[in-house]
Amino acid sequence: MLVALCAASFAFAQEGAPVLRLSLDEAESLWATHNREVRLARSAVSGAEADVTSAGQAPNPQVSLNVASLSPQEGVGGGGLRDKRMDSVVRVEQLIERGDKRELRTLAAEAMLKASRGDLDDTQRQQRKVLWSAYYDLLLAQERRAGAAEAAALYGKGLAASDIRYKAGDISGADLGRLRIEKLRAENDARQAQADLEKAQIALAYLIGREASARRLVAADAWPQDETARVTPNGSATPARSDVATPLPETALAQRPDVRAAQARVDAAEKARDLARALRKRDLTVGVQFEHNQTNSPTNSFGVGVSVPLFLRHEYQGEIARAEADLQATREQLERVQAQALGEADQARADLEAGRERRQRLESGVLADAERVAKGAELAYAKGAMGLLDLLDARRTARQVQLEAMAARADYAKAVAAWRAAVAQEDGFK
Repeated sequence: MLVALCAASFAFAQEGAPVLRLSLDEAESLWATHNREVRLARSAVSGAEADVTSAGQAPNPQVSLNVASLSPQEGVGGGGLRDKRMDSVVRVEQLIERGDKRELRTLAAEAMLKASRGDLDDTQRQQRKVLWSAYYDLLLAQERRAGAAEAAALYGKGLAASDIRYKAGDISGADLGRLRIEKLRAENDARQAQADLEKAQIALAYLIGREASARRLVAADAWPQDETARVTPNGSATPARSDVATPLPETALAQRPDVRAAQARVDAAEKARDLARALRKRDLTVGVQFEHNQTNSPTNSFGVGVSVPLFLRHEYQGEIARAEADLQATREQLERVQAQALGEADQARADLEAGRERRQRLESGVLADAERVAKGAELAYAKGAMGLLDLLDARRTARQVQLEAMAARADYAKAVAAWRAAVAQEDGFK
């Protein structure tokens, strides 16, 4: 009954609304448009672009209006504004930066923009790997659900046939009870497989922005072929086998987006350090003013002025020390990212080799042998040449090997995705 309910619910989803059969390319297209993590990273790039604009702007001039020589006894007198007895001053001031401060600010902001773009690329790299894994998790869940439903149906047919044999006295009541227990187990497995399928659909739906249609999603692609497993250190595919994992080349390492982003942050920190040192160059504030004074002569006059800061309390030693510390931290971070990238690539390559070999072992004969033994056991049991316990053991063995083969295909596909991500390739299995 549980299998029937699972099948009925799945059929209702198909009848109520058409399923969304997605290839990996189609899923990736939706992901590129709707993935929330990628959109957030793009927003960070937009903010960094605005920072570059702000950094390149010169300080705005300031204008001030001052009124003085106001007498509370005599007042300001009559007449127009220019005839009032008061001293009015209009002053315009401009800060002139020295020490290439604006250029250094711009260079630091541009380096941070480059880092933000590297972060965007790295987010896409990581999220693309998550997408590929989620897609193949869904494909695995579909196969497991189909296999569990098939196994439950097989036990159902076997129980019906055994019930007839029991009534005819060919098998014992104990054997019939064992078959009922196995049928219930198979139905429970089918129900769990349905739940796992729905979880996989929800996970993929979030990544592609299709949460409302999660239960309609169907992975339409087949498993990737073995030939794509053979990758050289630069990421190219080849059918030849390599027994020794070759380290990721330095050129490929430098092109990883997380390494590029870390290097850009080092560049930005160097410019920020130079900018902190440039604070020791005194900036000038130049002003020009017009004064109108009815109480003194001359009535109208002009003036200019220059002001400079006095480094009596400090010479920005703290700011410079902080910038030096930040620079050292970014250099340490770059080394850490490089080491992690190398480790990730080596681990991905090892997983890829192991996954390929495991899949080949299962598909080269173990799976076919287990299925052949199970079919022979079914035939022998039907003819009375095999006991029930031997039949159940053959079924369990075949089912276990089938599950291992499914898992091996999924692990292999995700290992290829992890390798592609480790060497910063975006083509996946294309």
